[in-house]
Amino acid sequence: MKQLRQRAIRDLVEQRPIRTQQELAAALRERGFRATQATISRDIAELELVKMGREGVAVYALPARLAEADPTGEERLRRLFRDIPVEFRAAGLLLVLVTLPGSAHAIAAALDRARWPEAVGTIAGDDTLFIACADRRALARLRGRLERLAAG
Repeated sequence: MKQLRQRAIRDLVEQRPIRTQQELAAALRERGFRATQATISRDIAELELVKMGREGVAVYALPARLAEADPTGEERLRRLFRDIPVEFRAAGLLLVLVTLPGSAHAIAAALDRARWPEAVGTIAGDDTLFIACADRRALARLRGRLERLAAG
């Protein structure tokens, strides 16, 4: 069922503009899939959907990598940062990334996949990502690495 639902999600975001998880849930219901918000959120993260501008509106889109070989976590971060603006903030031992709505999950999944030692763990919302670091030095190293990727 998960594979069928995710295939339907890919089809939907290619066929029509989907701006929110609620719109995605409604479109899935039209196709006979019932899914909770948590399930849809996980599907968005697993499919690494991003928000991109289409006709002046931010909508979910498939990552460009689907036509290419599966990239490493670091390469995925590089590609995401090329397409999505990100703001970095430190808060104690957390590095906070603020980005476009719907993009935080994809960034968190790519960072988790990269398995950088500076990042102890991630928690992603819709447009905000919290990255836990073991100490201030790890936070500074992580911020530097991510800012360099974001700068291109």
